[in-house]
Amino acid sequence: MAFTFAAFCYMLALLLTAALIFFAIWHLVLPEYLIHFFFCVMFFCAAEWLTLCLNLPLLAYHVWRYMSRPVMSCPGLYDPTTIMNADILAYCQKEGWCKLAFYLLSFFYYLYGYGFIFTSCSSALRINDSHRALVFYLRMSNM
Repeated sequence: MAFTFAAFCYMLALLLTAALIFFAIWHLVLPEYLIHFFFCVMFFCAAEWLTLCLNLPLLAYHVWRYMSRPVMSCPGLYDPTTIMNADILAYCQKEGWCKLAFYLLSFFYYLYGYGFIFTSCSSALRINDSHRALVFYLRMSNM
């Protein structure tokens, strides 16, 4: 009898833990999609075509995933009644790992781009500043 009660409490704790995790993260899906869309719009406005082309497949997947979400009363993506199915849970877990890998690679790509632009702008600023100083000196000496 004691083992049955302990097993029941363990199963109940697993279900409650899954429910608490679900209700903690279900509302983070739509902000993630909107932030990614905003980044794509910024890349488009800045004419960063390579970066935009790298982000368009994930943006298309986000649109498809949100349009084919389960019918619910709230704007979430995961249905709490079906998320505990093993096949849906495995699919969502693979999706999460793939998106994590994409975001990690994107982060290092953006970091490389920032460093490249910073170093090239730094040397260009030094040249332009010395040119401006020379022009200013020549203008002041002619007065």
